[in-house]
Amino acid sequence: MTCYRDWTIILSMADLARTPKQIGNIIRRARKRLGWSQTQLGERAGLRQETISLIEAGNPATKLDTILAVLAALDLEFLIGPRSKGQAATIEDIF
Repeated sequence: MTCYRDWTIILSMADLARTPKQIGNIIRRARKRLGWSQTQLGERAGLRQETISLIEAGNPATKLDTILAVLAALDLEFLIGPRSKGQAATIEDIF
């Protein structure tokens, strides 16, 4: 997840993430919308609860395959596209 600096990641129509912290927030919101605990999400993704907690906290050392497993468990995917021209402060306001 260390190469996200130049990527724009869209996890759904309304979710845009440019940092590990933003990805973690999106994952947390999706998990809570489903009414799942971190332990339940971890079980579905084949991960420990502690790993889910680190992802949701925005741990920049999280491996991409780990993020993909969590997104699959949440029935989400991400698209990589050109960076929008919006300012970072504007993007942060979304979250």
